[in-house]
Amino acid sequence: MNTLNQKLSDDPRERSLTSNSYYLASAPSVGAWPALAGSADCDVCVVGGGFAGLSAAIELARRGFSVTVLEAEQVGWGASGRNGGQAIVGHASDAPIENQLGDDAARQAWAVTVEGLNLIRERIAEFNIDCDFVPGYKYLAVNERKARALHEWFEHVTHFYKHPYWRWVGRNEIGEHIASPRFHSGLHDTLSGHLHPLKYCRGLARAAASLGVQIHENSRAVAIERGERPLLKTAAGQVRARFVVLAGNSYLGGLVPELQPRIMPVGTYVVASEPLKPELADSLIRERAAVCDSNFVLDYFRVSPDHRVIFGGRVSYSGMTPPNLAVGMKQRMLKTFPQLGEVVKVDYAWGGFVDISMNRAPDFGRLTPNIYYLQGFSGHGLSLTGMAGRLVAEAIAGQAGRFDIYARLRHLPFPGGALLRTPALVLGMAWYRLRDLL
Repeated sequence: MNTLNQKLSDDPRERSLTSNSYYLASAPSVGAWPALAGSADCDVCVVGGGFAGLSAAIELARRGFSVTVLEAEQVGWGASGRNGGQAIVGHASDAPIENQLGDDAARQAWAVTVEGLNLIRERIAEFNIDCDFVPGYKYLAVNERKARALHEWFEHVTHFYKHPYWRWVGRNEIGEHIASPRFHSGLHDTLSGHLHPLKYCRGLARAAASLGVQIHENSRAVAIERGERPLLKTAAGQVRARFVVLAGNSYLGGLVPELQPRIMPVGTYVVASEPLKPELADSLIRERAAVCDSNFVLDYFRVSPDHRVIFGGRVSYSGMTPPNLAVGMKQRMLKTFPQLGEVVKVDYAWGGFVDISMNRAPDFGRLTPNIYYLQGFSGHGLSLTGMAGRLVAEAIAGQAGRFDIYARLRHLPFPGGALLRTPALVLGMAWYRLRDLL
């Protein structure tokens, strides 16, 4: 895969991983939206047809703005249509928010993520989005040392944020929650859950279109002219707008060079097994909840409605796809569920990039008073992206209080500059992998 400074979506290796996606194979086709041709004018131009961009479009349209969405590929082509499907409360890291902004702002930000999970449920119901949503999430530790750290965090969140949806699952009852020898203990969350991300993303696009949003696929924004009415240019057209929302994350390429040093594209990979017998699938995870371990370099998995194990992990911080991806991921799956046996097949293996920030906290802000950006979801964005769209719409409509909680966060560039920052991150992650093994 290419570096952030290049067009990630132009890499044939990533296109190969995209085409072997279980999500792509199992999501009903919704047709195509036309590429932009000629000139257009609107109140807000959104760059990126994923969760954040489409959510912003929905919220803006409801506030009376005319909205155009420019998607470089197809709706949901990037991380929104290829992720692990887990919608989880909180942020990838809440500590920077607590440390930088204080208790009140941290609690407001946490409440945003709670609202995000409720927003998913609301949009599924309102727009009749069939996306296989299942409530329930288990966050599990693989040994006693990690269990102590996880329990401290559980106690902190339960009391600091007054979060009532969790309960601790001790060592003596872990076997009632998951049929795996890997786990020591952990927590169960009834608010979070999982879904089919590409079905959900396409459902959001249909919802946006029903509200009058103009969506253009295969319309990469290649240049932006800033000013009182910014101009977005594509290969075959241009859009003049009062406001711009940049929601392309890792896939913006060189459109806004000043944002590139603050995020790093990280490859993340997922496989789907062949369909299991229903009784075997039911036995793996209680209530078929989503599961994630508490390692820094983590595994996450769930069971699909058609009885497949969808298993993610094996991230790549170098930008290169791991060799023998399906084989390596199958070994990780069998380490978690050895009862599946060596005969279980992997039907699909796919991956793509998520954007991480240096401190793993969201990076929202303004390049100019009328150009907003949303990035840095750091692999924890399925629910937060929806709220990012709502918050940026509030800000454009003149109510920026919640958006500015996040905009106040300070973000440092990744060290090493354009040439050395990827090798530096690879070395750093190797240290964390070693810590996970202890």
